Amino acid sequence: MPQATIVVPAYNVERTLPATLASLRAQTHRDFEIVVVDDGSTDRTAAIARATGDRRVRLVQQPNRGLAGARNTGIQNARGVYVGFCDADDLWRPGKLAAHVAHLEAAPHVGLSYCGSELIDEAGQPLGLSQTPRLRDVTAAHVFKRNPVGNGSAPVMRRAALDAIAWRPVAEPHRDWWFDETFRQSEDIECWLRLALTTDWEIEGVPGLLTRYRIAGGGLSAGIAAQFAAWERMVDKLRPVAPGFMERHEPAARAYQLRYLARRAVSAGQGRQALDLGLRSMALSRRPLIEEPVKTGTTLAAAAALHLFRKLPLRAATLSRAGA
Repeated sequence: MPQATIVVPAYNVERTLPATLASLRAQTHRDFEIVVVDDGSTDRTAAIARATGDRRVRLVQQPNRGLAGARNTGIQNARGVYVGFCDADDLWRPGKLAAHVAHLEAAPHVGLSYCGSELIDEAGQPLGLSQTPRLRDVTAAHVFKRNPVGNGSAPVMRRAALDAIAWRPVAEPHRDWWFDETFRQSEDIECWLRLALTTDWEIEGVPGLLTRYRIAGGGLSAGIAAQFAAWERMVDKLRPVAPGFMERHEPAARAYQLRYLARRAVSAGQGRQALDLGLRSMALSRRPLIEEPVKTGTTLAAAAALHLFRKLPLRAATLSRAGA
């Protein structure tokens, strides 16, 4: 049996899947398998997975169930004692799996190991941005407020930790769920936070930007309202699990989430939306400003500047037409 399984949820990704699989097959730690879950694709996704000629790559096909459903199918089919996740448009650095396996082998109390991420564009070129999270002494409050795991291609988990949070919904006759398939967004942080709130497994990171996380065109501005609604639904789901925890941390966590969405809006060039989100964040809690003054201050300043300077050309053109 392979020591590790890398689960690759894949839906109509014929353009990016070859590079993703190449990065995974190039891992310096060799004792692994790759489970590609074709989630009802209508393009050449399945054919690309079959054509690798690598016996470590297994293809599982299913009708479309969404990202959470594809991950669950991958976990169900995983044979490794460690299970990593890589979305089919992201990349892993060659030493990523080795770093996580070494971490988990040396720290039997850790159930989820993660790393920082370099952000890349659609062509795979660096954007000059990165996710450099907290790596040690991570509590449930850190996961709730700042999600140090960062994205769904960063973690490698111990299978025993995954099984500690598994459940089978009444309407699901075939397999357990680890990720909640009723979520189309925020399904990853819901999983990490549920692990932190309901088990004794710890969450820790390893140094380095070992994941290359692709930002698709339009992805920064798309669905900001929907993402916040999904986050709120996640909070509603987990509130009964830890009501006291939620009462203490929910205002600050909501403020951090709004700040995150404000930063997304800035990156997408949406100055007015970014400023509105930033001001809403500050109105809810000053924790982001107290705990991370530089990041919060630059977010607010960038939002205000973008909003102001986006309005200036329009104002100048209006004055010109009016003869001012």
